[in-house]
Amino acid sequence: MDEDRFLAQTKRPEDEELDLTLRPNTLEEFIGQKKLKENLWIFIEAARRRKEPLDHTLFFGPPGLGKTTLAHIVAREMKANIRMTSGPVLERPGDLAGLLTNLEQGDVLFVDEIHRISHVVEEYLYPAMEDLCIDIMIDKGPNARSVKINIPPFTLIGATTRSGLLTAPLRSRFGIVERLDYYGNEDLAQIIHRSSRILKIEIDPAGENEIARRSRGTPRVANRLLRRVRDYAEVKADGRITTEVADQALKMLEVDHEGLDPMDKRILDYILRECDGGPVGIGSLAVGVSEEAETIEEIYEPYLIQRGFLKRTSSGRVLTRRAYEHFKIKPPSQTEELF
Repeated sequence: MDEDRFLAQTKRPEDEELDLTLRPNTLEEFIGQKKLKENLWIFIEAARRRKEPLDHTLFFGPPGLGKTTLAHIVAREMKANIRMTSGPVLERPGDLAGLLTNLEQGDVLFVDEIHRISHVVEEYLYPAMEDLCIDIMIDKGPNARSVKINIPPFTLIGATTRSGLLTAPLRSRFGIVERLDYYGNEDLAQIIHRSSRILKIEIDPAGENEIARRSRGTPRVANRLLRRVRDYAEVKADGRITTEVADQALKMLEVDHEGLDPMDKRILDYILRECDGGPVGIGSLAVGVSEEAETIEEIYEPYLIQRGFLKRTSSGRVLTRRAYEHFKIKPPSQTEELF
């Protein structure tokens, strides 16, 4: 599943390379998530003083908030190598064994979307995390035997957008569990300011704030919108990003003043027009807007719920008063009673 499908119309081939360029390299450079950074700095400093690998760490939260970036920062702060993989890739125990046996002392193994690891592979991961060993079955039938392979001390960093899908045994084996929350406009404006300096984009503070407040509280979205607004400024203006230029560019991209993109508005409009404001089940909603249910739950709903446009009930998704106000429609009387 593509986490950035909601901005597919703005993606260019060089964007992935630029994402790497814009990533901060140290905790000091990392903007936002103040409490998380403070905690992480203490844990890293303590591990360095003991000359031990950092405890196994889990980062969870919506996509685009910096989980992968933090994994790289941890490896860099610990002066360790980082090996990267993702949950869906680890289909067989042999896949995991190959990664673990190639680790060196103190290495970081980063597993993105760790909740999607198969249960069979997960069982092999437990002894690796706790006892630094794995048991490999050799041969089959009467000749089958188990061989124990020792693994050097390492740090497993897991990242997930859906921590609720992690099994209890796996979650309990992480010594450090940190949540990343959506960013405030002030932090996003700082991120845009830093990125504009790196990319040599001329932008005024008002332009930074305009992009920040329409970036869905997500640094990845902010950086992508900044590059698209830069394109607009170079073609339609004098190259400098002002409030007016940013507003016109974002209108072209159909990103409104609340940061809602076309799919957000499509979801809300479907519930409003076709379902009388809800409730509506996720399956029906997915069919109605021609999008996967998992994508709606992971990408769109968290932002819509946090910004107060949508809420989940036992009966399904329901629009809030703010959603009606956004579309300039009076809520029905039965809806008003719910507020």
